Amino acid sequence: MAIITTHDLSRTYISKTGVIRQQKKEIQALRDVNLEVAQGELFGLLGPNGAGKTTLTKILSTILLPSEGSATVLGKDIVKQAPAIRPFIGIVFGGERGLYWRLSARDTLFYFADLYHVSPDLAEERIPQLLDLVGLSERAEERVESFSRGMKQRLHVARGLINDPTILFLDEPTIGLDPVAGREIRRIIRDLNDQGKTVFLTSHYMYEVDELCDRVAVLNKGEIIMMDTPEALKQLVADLEVVEIEAIGAPAESIERLRTHEKVVSVMVEPRELAQAIVIQSPGGTQLVGDFLSVLQGAKIQRVLTRQPTLEDAYVRLVGPEAMKT
Repeated sequence: MAIITTHDLSRTYISKTGVIRQQKKEIQALRDVNLEVAQGELFGLLGPNGAGKTTLTKILSTILLPSEGSATVLGKDIVKQAPAIRPFIGIVFGGERGLYWRLSARDTLFYFADLYHVSPDLAEERIPQLLDLVGLSERAEERVESFSRGMKQRLHVARGLINDPTILFLDEPTIGLDPVAGREIRRIIRDLNDQGKTVFLTSHYMYEVDELCDRVAVLNKGEIIMMDTPEALKQLVADLEVVEIEAIGAPAESIERLRTHEKVVSVMVEPRELAQAIVIQSPGGTQLVGDFLSVLQGAKIQRVLTRQPTLEDAYVRLVGPEAMKT
């Protein structure tokens, strides 16, 4: 049973440029988006910055109106029946905004319980449970301003659950968190889904989506370009091997030569602490390591690693620079 549906959903912004002679520019954030999310599903939305992930999340959570098309949440129209949807959804955005730093964690949840019209008696019962769920019981009386970023994000999750929602919208909930805090948030998300809550998750982190999600949609330039299970998406790169070369001082012209190599599908350059990682997707990559190193002659090679492709590699194949040229 579909609990979220969209039909040709689009959103257009009008942006103004210039100071004296202002010009209007039309930006299409979403274009003809069609998707269905099943009840109890943990659905992931991937996409680069500016792809439209937050815009779609805000439309489905009734914060933003679409320009064209339609969508339903819990069988109700997001425009005509928004007030009937809101009591049954929770929203968690990544980052530190949206909390009142001079309030304690407990008072924060009581404040939002009142906004959601949760009765005082029910709030008294639910808030200790939520604080325990996110591991903040022992810090309940402390001001939010004293919390670490990870603690604030856990409080965001508790706030999003204050009305015991049927659907939880999570927009990059682990962005900027250290690995330990990120792992804790993922554990909470998994537990909530195991309890039967439908979760709509946007993320930049491939491993996070691969670990958590039943299905994934890839959004790029406002359009869904692929939607399937993480395993099915990884089949897009099943024919490839990945070679990672950590190097210092690799010339830009050498990297361009790698990109034009007849047996190379994609080349991405990632900054590392003291070097840069050149990530090459290629059929038979293991046999071509010598060729790649000869192209990078003159660079100081720190490490060479070959591996099987991951969901991140499938994502790069879909939205990376080489994909944008086709």
